Amino acid sequence: MQELSLNVLDIVQNSISARATLIYVDVISDTAANKLTITVRDNGGGMTEEQVRSVTDPFFTSRKTRRVGLGVPFFKMAAEMTGGSFEIGSQVGVGTFLRAEFCTDSIDCMPLGDINGTVHALVTLNSQIDFVYTRRIDSRSFTLDTRELREILGDIEFSEPEVAAFIREYLDANDPQLQEEAER
Repeated sequence: MQELSLNVLDIVQNSISARATLIYVDVISDTAANKLTITVRDNGGGMTEEQVRSVTDPFFTSRKTRRVGLGVPFFKMAAEMTGGSFEIGSQVGVGTFLRAEFCTDSIDCMPLGDINGTVHALVTLNSQIDFVYTRRIDSRSFTLDTRELREILGDIEFSEPEVAAFIREYLDANDPQLQEEAER
């Protein structure tokens, strides 16, 4: 994958496949420390200890449709290639979390890419799932919580064109990096 946002899309797809009803995605940048930390956690079905130990093996997958699972191994490799780290934990019936830390000053660090587009697609195409997306760059941050949107919108689907457009505009207008660039 060329961008970390595409890795996030793949990792969150695992949460969706695990029947999660609530998924947290945190994208935290510490520019002074040259660190980018991406965390995904969910309340899906979780994994056994054996599955957690095996999930970083590209030849392990719980899917029946193909015999390899590359999302988690690629995410782990992408973080470690930068000198960063990777952590995964899971509990059956409780959920799973993954945390990858990237050293952004490494030549091997992929760009984040269009994380707002990724979150927008996840939210609007999976309206039965709640997402809490937090984006922080140094001291600037914002959170999109679909549970709050549901309170405001009621039964209107996130995929409705006007709602989908609002969500994308909200993500872009509140993105800390975009805010900083606009102030320059």
